[in-house]
Amino acid sequence: MSKVTEVVEELATPIFQELGLELVEIEYVKEGKNWYLRVYIDKDTGVDIEDCGLVSERLSEKLDALDPIPHNYFLEVSSPGAERPLKKEKDFEKAIGKNVFVKTYEPIDGEKGFEGKLLEFDGQHLKIEVKIKTRKKSIEIPYEKVASARLAVVF
Repeated sequence: MSKVTEVVEELATPIFQELGLELVEIEYVKEGKNWYLRVYIDKDTGVDIEDCGLVSERLSEKLDALDPIPHNYFLEVSSPGAERPLKKEKDFEKAIGKNVFVKTYEPIDGEKGFEGKLLEFDGQHLKIEVKIKTRKKSIEIPYEKVASARLAVVF
């Protein structure tokens, strides 16, 4: 994690706690000639524009006072959306029973991408029920082999 994201997380944590929000992710990236500080928040009932506005307002005040970023940037506060990334162990625990998409660092049963229902997560392995044509199959994926994961919307 970069120094900027660490400082922002430190500044934002009391705000999230006070408002009953969860920090999903902080990104500090350059796109073209502009820098963006993106803060993704969530809560069990979902976040709305008012939650984002409150966090943006309070975090802006703290950032302006401390001034940890030496150049101009855009602050964006938003929800991670329906296909929220799964980053921490608690994200996987909360996703049990939901549809997920997982990419692995190396192939498992000849595949590196798996979509299906997350059946179990014990901190060491994920168990996903995937559909292969008309049958269902359980795949066990070692947690350390997970390159990325997110919730997956089913249509």
